[in-house]
Amino acid sequence: MVLFHVKRGDESQFLYQTEVEKPVNDVVKDIVAIFNGRLKVTRICHEMEELADHGTFLPLEMQGLTEEQIKELKLEDPWANRCAPQGYVVAKDEMGRRCGLAPPTNLKEVLKKAAETAKDIISKKHVDLQKCMTQKDVARALDELRGATKIVFPAGLPPHDPVRMELDNVEDLSGTQAANEVIDPSRACLWACGKKFISGNKLSDHLGKNDKTKVTVKICTASEGAPGREPIMSEEERKQLMLHAYRKQEEWKKLELDDEDAYLDSKWADKRNLKRQLNGLNDISWKPIMK
Repeated sequence: MVLFHVKRGDESQFLYQTEVEKPVNDVVKDIVAIFNGRLKVTRICHEMEELADHGTFLPLEMQGLTEEQIKELKLEDPWANRCAPQGYVVAKDEMGRRCGLAPPTNLKEVLKKAAETAKDIISKKHVDLQKCMTQKDVARALDELRGATKIVFPAGLPPHDPVRMELDNVEDLSGTQAANEVIDPSRACLWACGKKFISGNKLSDHLGKNDKTKVTVKICTASEGAPGREPIMSEEERKQLMLHAYRKQEEWKKLELDDEDAYLDSKWADKRNLKRQLNGLNDISWKPIMK
């Protein structure tokens, strides 16, 4: 099996396992689905923290308005009480984005624990653990989040709530930073060793027939051009090399400070040492004789 260490820029993302005879198009499509799925899970976890603290999303026309402005315009959130969790507590959202009917402490913990579990499933730490990631892992993380929202909000979330929109795959990311992070599968490509994987080829056309290969690949869009090459040595190796060079430099400084004649005190530099050895005069201890 071929093992891909997938990166976006210089940042590690996940490990991906495939076969050398797989078409490049299928591999790129699968990797992009995992990459975008991990972004979706991260976005939902972020919104779920707000959901746990301040309840469901307000309708767009009510967001950012003060209570006086809402009363003056005679606006009303028809979803707030309908979707409110059982035993809700009032927790006003200072940002004016959510209704303020938050879950009680025990249900809030359900949402936060689900978010932590989902983050752990798609975490980048799996790269160091040598654990590969698949679309099933992403689906499992999404199911964890979906299940938690159904427990806490049995009546469901409003159709305009970001968490529900993400889970229903109808999210609108236009005009947000998240839109720049998502990769369009039709424009995605993989690079390895400064070379692009050509659409229509098989992996073997670029990696050879060896099915036990580990390759660092970078995922990008067609408009981004070739990504930077991988450094010759890792950051840890570079630190160790600099430490070794520093130690050698300190040793040379100490040698330069030493007296040039200091070696004459050494045993091997004593001209009479050989004579004493032949006459058996080495290691003689002299003690006074007491009478």
